[in-house]
Amino acid sequence: MYETKQQIAEALRASLIFPLLGPNESERFVASAKPRSWRAGETIFPMGEAGDSMMLVQTGEVRISHPAANGRAIVLSELKPGAIFGEIALLDGGPRSADALAATNCTLLVFSRQALVDLLKNNWPLTEALLKLVCARLRAADERIADLAFVDLPTRLAKELLARATPGAKGAPSRVSDKQSALAALVGGSRETVNRCLKAWEKAGLVKMAEGRIVLLDPEGLARIGS
Repeated sequence: MYETKQQIAEALRASLIFPLLGPNESERFVASAKPRSWRAGETIFPMGEAGDSMMLVQTGEVRISHPAANGRAIVLSELKPGAIFGEIALLDGGPRSADALAATNCTLLVFSRQALVDLLKNNWPLTEALLKLVCARLRAADERIADLAFVDLPTRLAKELLARATPGAKGAPSRVSDKQSALAALVGGSRETVNRCLKAWEKAGLVKMAEGRIVLLDPEGLARIGS
């Protein structure tokens, strides 16, 4: 948890907002920040809740998702340190448009709607930056919706595995550490369907499941499926 204004200002430097503020605005913005922490798995806010603040990720990771009619959730984005979220409800004063969950233990800086609105009134570069952020997220959401509507699950899963893979040590194959339930939420499917797909790929020599990880034995083969 932060104890000084200097520490808060340091955390804000990674965001798109801080560089666009003048000296007086920066001081006001830092003073308005309220540090809060959540444990992994805790809900930061649910969809439909009144949106009276915007948040910046200082440590950890936040997952933004939309609940589906079948009781599952579709992951819209995963946010790392420096990312801001909650901007849509902040701009229009409406309810939250999605759920926000602490994917890991995380610390956030919370800014009230009034503090941001006051800054936006006299700072066009800051207003423009927030509008561009909203537009970028709308475009990403449109792309994800199109994938869910028109692309089959194996294709979506292959693309997600390749996007999330991290290199193995000393030239070992890349691997994905996400749980199958998390992958299912990312690709808009069930854990059972994802598991069946992975087992079929394991038999085909594309992947190997070991110690809770998915090892990518044939990335080129997965790329062909995901194309």
